[in-house]
Amino acid sequence: MIGILKMILQLHQKQRWRLLIDVDTQKDFLLPTGRACVRNQAEVLTKIRRVMAWARSEKVPVISTAEVYPNNNGYSAISYCLDGTDGQKKVPCTLLNDRVSFPADNINALPADVLLAYRQVILHKRCINPFNEPRIERLLSEIETDEFILIGAGTEDAVRATALGLLHRGKKVSIIVDALGWRNKRKARLALRVMKARGARLVETRDIAGASHLRPCLPSTARIVAGKQN
Repeated sequence: MIGILKMILQLHQKQRWRLLIDVDTQKDFLLPTGRACVRNQAEVLTKIRRVMAWARSEKVPVISTAEVYPNNNGYSAISYCLDGTDGQKKVPCTLLNDRVSFPADNINALPADVLLAYRQVILHKRCINPFNEPRIERLLSEIETDEFILIGAGTEDAVRATALGLLHRGKKVSIIVDALGWRNKRKARLALRVMKARGARLVETRDIAGASHLRPCLPSTARIVAGKQN
């Protein structure tokens, strides 16, 4: 506990500290070949790439969640993001070079200086709601920051659960709506209304990262490049 508090105090020495929450930006969700690909895949990848470029440039810390389910030799009840498959990996443009990864387990232990030692912390989860994982719940609950900024997939489930969990804990949350993937547009719109009603600020990529002429991130399967994974 002392280590976490020390980390928070050190981070607060900065004039304004923002933290990017990258929700489940995995190949199964964001690539055309993915087993549970979002409906707005092409557009959202462009925006996610832009936000990640902004985070690199501005040295904004990134906490990434990633769903992972047991494979059970192909007999899993869930068909996507299976442990050990390529689809469970994060899309390459969402990975920073200076990163560390933690498995999904029932332990809430974390290095005291994890967000000082690494630019990106990747946390695996065995569920949609990150606050059901002890390690993620502890980190997101204890960190004090001026603003949590959310991107990722999917709007109607994992993003919604992440945002509402943060808001319930009194955090300031901004959601980049055009950097969110969705599978059901009606449910996604409803989720955004709920998040806004609970206190989230809805913004667009240009409001956070400015205008950009970056090309789409991995627009076709021919340009998919396997990134280094933890």
